[in-house]
Amino acid sequence: MNTAAASHQPVKPLTGWRVLVPRGGPWGDGVAANLRRQGATPVIAPLINFAPTNDQAALEQSLADLAAGAFDWLTVTSATTVDVLYAYRAVVPATTKVAAVGETTAAALLAVGYRVDLVPEKDNSAAGMAEQLIGLEPEARDILTLRSEIAKPVLTRMLTEAGHRVRSVVAYRTVGVPVTDRIAEDVHSGRINAILVTSGSVAQQVHEQFPDLPDTTLVAAIGPRTAKDARRAGLDVDIVAEAQTVDALIDAVAKFPLPHATDEFAPKTGVLPQLHAKHQG
Repeated sequence: MNTAAASHQPVKPLTGWRVLVPRGGPWGDGVAANLRRQGATPVIAPLINFAPTNDQAALEQSLADLAAGAFDWLTVTSATTVDVLYAYRAVVPATTKVAAVGETTAAALLAVGYRVDLVPEKDNSAAGMAEQLIGLEPEARDILTLRSEIAKPVLTRMLTEAGHRVRSVVAYRTVGVPVTDRIAEDVHSGRINAILVTSGSVAQQVHEQFPDLPDTTLVAAIGPRTAKDARRAGLDVDIVAEAQTVDALIDAVAKFPLPHATDEFAPKTGVLPQLHAKHQG
């Protein structure tokens, strides 16, 4: 037996990478575990959180009605909506089906114990979800749509026009979460090799909190739609996952060679490496 060959272990594709995970909670923990399996060091740094809706009474009444079985469908259009459901310990009865806008949202639902009955097959958007629901439900149904304060009511409008009884409720307001000074410095110095961008809100915070990303830091968007939102927010997107899933996003990052990163253990010489800012004016 060749002991040298037996002891040789294949190098994992993301060995040596430090990857910023922009959300915490069960979803962030799951992404971090996935990155570790690929050899990366995840850095969990929640960039967004939800603030209470300005119409708390309407949300609480809707969640009570949901638990009582008043709705045939619940639509969930973001992982942040899942955070709200989890925070309120919302009960989804067996008689109510759950539609998630994409695989990221579906994964967030499953991570905290909710089931998922529908994910759009092609278009992971509010419009895509509405079209598939309308195709599945020719008869009028009672549907609860939970959305952010800034979301356009596309889903509600399309479902209502198709004859469904829709209750649209603002579940939360999205707010930015400042990162720690240590993480800000790690990003600025290039020690973070890649930043995962999982939504337009995350993209906005990346642009605002890290205005001068080093050229060596890769920005990875979870699908073409998020990439479009990220570019609109002012980011240069280096990697776009083919599918809107965490697995596809991590696989897309793994296809790139490890960018040069500043060695944190290098002696201080008084001269910092020259880093060309990605985002000028």
